Amino acid sequence: MFVDRVTIEVEAGRGGDGCVSFRREKFVPRGGPDGGDGGNGGSILLIAEPGVDSLAALAHRKHWRAERGEHGMGSQRHGKSAADLVIRVPPGTVVTDAEHGLVLKDLAAAGAHVIAAHGGKGGKGNTRFKSATNQAPRESTRGDVGEHRRLTLELKIIADVGLVGKPNAGKSTLLSRVSRARPEIADYPFTTKIPHLGIVQLDIDRSLVMADIPGLIEGAHAGAGLGHEFLRHIERTRVLVHLVEPQPADGSDPLENYRAIRRELDQYGHGLADRPEIIAVSKADLPAAADVQQQLTAATGHDVLLFSAVTGQNLDRLLQAAHALLRAAVG
Repeated sequence: MFVDRVTIEVEAGRGGDGCVSFRREKFVPRGGPDGGDGGNGGSILLIAEPGVDSLAALAHRKHWRAERGEHGMGSQRHGKSAADLVIRVPPGTVVTDAEHGLVLKDLAAAGAHVIAAHGGKGGKGNTRFKSATNQAPRESTRGDVGEHRRLTLELKIIADVGLVGKPNAGKSTLLSRVSRARPEIADYPFTTKIPHLGIVQLDIDRSLVMADIPGLIEGAHAGAGLGHEFLRHIERTRVLVHLVEPQPADGSDPLENYRAIRRELDQYGHGLADRPEIIAVSKADLPAAADVQQQLTAATGHDVLLFSAVTGQNLDRLLQAAHALLRAAVG
């Protein structure tokens, strides 16, 4: 199950209480205070870990609580501090304080981490209060309460190349042909319900990560269709490959379909409209494909590729162009 947004509650552990104790041993009539400090409560950490590709593990556990620190004891024995509770999330997870809307950290890179809730400090034992004027203190402090937060975790997948286009434009077919990803493929719209990632190996030294973004429709930026949920996944892609179907099953105009997706990218913002883009007409084996290629070239002023993921026509050319554009974007 692919889950890309969850809300959880985290509660760090409370610190242990300080101890009030006095040394009592034979032949030591005035042993004095010997109460130890309490241990610190466990904090809650979120760590971006490679290999974790969904927030599904967190979807069924809404409350996370760290252990409290142990209380101090006599003979100046300090309580043991509790271990931190680690929550592992996919790289690309944005951690936000749900109550205040404050982004705590964007865990974009593997290994990035954030302390979502700090554990409470341990209390002081009565040894801490000993002084020349107070040689037998009966004071101690309680451990501090750990932080409590409500967090929203939002996954924005990290890919080099993002495939965009209308439903049934051939995005899933292309991804399955050039990588080991196996998205669902069928001859009806909105077959793909979730983003898919695939590693494309161009040769022994060159590779790129490609993402199939579920089909967008007009109004996606405002909540229509599947695009509202998955437009954010395009934010981290460096290069867009815009697939245009030459003969849509609904009889729509391919050129207008291209323009509609461009408008959605522009209205969504986040610089998507300015992202380097390759325009490619899919399903080159269809009769109208060459005409649509010429129309798009004339309308956009850019070179438009014509390819077929089924027959393999110009498939390598498309991948080489995507890699070249990616290198230019990275600098």
